[in-house]
Amino acid sequence: MDLSYVMGFGLGTTLALLALLRIGQRIFSPAHTVARDLAEGNAARRLLTVGQVLAVFLVAANAVKNCLDGSGLARDLLWVSAFAVVGLLLVIATGQLGIRLLLRARLPAEIERGNAAAGLAAGAHYVATGLITSRAIAGKDLGDLAISLGFFLLAQVTLHVFISLFRALTTYDDAEQIQGENLAAALSYAGATIAVAILIARALEGDFEGLFVSLKGYGGVLLYLLALYPVRQLLVQSLLLGAPLSLRGGRLDAGIAAERNEGMGALEAATYLATSLAIARLL
Repeated sequence: MDLSYVMGFGLGTTLALLALLRIGQRIFSPAHTVARDLAEGNAARRLLTVGQVLAVFLVAANAVKNCLDGSGLARDLLWVSAFAVVGLLLVIATGQLGIRLLLRARLPAEIERGNAAAGLAAGAHYVATGLITSRAIAGKDLGDLAISLGFFLLAQVTLHVFISLFRALTTYDDAEQIQGENLAAALSYAGATIAVAILIARALEGDFEGLFVSLKGYGGVLLYLLALYPVRQLLVQSLLLGAPLSLRGGRLDAGIAAERNEGMGALEAATYLATSLAIARLL
C-alpha cells in the first residue's frame, strides 16, 4: 500500500478517536475533560488524563496497522473505524472498571483528592489497557471482531492476575503506600503494570490458527513474565543496589516503602520496562 494512504488513515483515525474521547467526556463527565483536567491543580487528574490520551494513540495506530488492507477506500474506512471505535470504548470501559477494582477500590477517591501517586497508578493502568486493546482488537470482519473480544477478555484477566501475583512479592502494601501518596511505590507499580501489559500484548500477536494453537502460543509467551522476578530481586536489588540477595523483600522494599526513594522506584520501573521491551523484541 502507498505510504501516504496508510499515514493518512493513521492521522485521521487518531484525530477521530481523540475527538470522540473529548465528546464522550463532555457528555458523561463534563467536570473532567482533557482541557479542564490539565488546566486545574489536581495532579492526579492530570496524570490520569495523560494515560487516557496515550491509550487512544495506541489504539488508533494499531487499528490502522491491523485492519487496513488497501482493498478499497469504503471497506478500509468501515473496518478501521469499527475496530478503532470498539477499541476506544473498551479502553474507557475497562479503564474505569480497573480504577474502581485495583488497589482495594481506593483509587477514585484518592484521584479526586489530588493524590499524584494514585493518578500515576491509574494513568499506568490506562496505558496498559491501551497496549492490550490495541493488539487484541484486530481484523477485517465480524468473525475477527468476535475472536478479538474473546482474547481481549482473556488478556484483561491475565493482566489483573499477574499484577496481583507479582505485587505479592513485595513486603509492603501497594494500596496502603499509594493511598499514603508514596510516589516511589506508584512508580514501581506503574512500571510493573505496563511491563506486564507489554508482554501480554506480544502474546496476542499473530494470526488465529485455531483455539488450541493460539492459546498454546499465548501461554508460551506469558512464561517470559517470570523473568521480571529475578530482574527485581537479582538485577536491581543485588547487582545495582549492592544489597544481599533475598528471595522476597530486602533493600529495595525498604527504600520504596520506608524511605520513599523515588529514584529506586523509577529504577525498578525502568528495568521492568526494559526487560519486557527486550523480550518482546527478541521473540
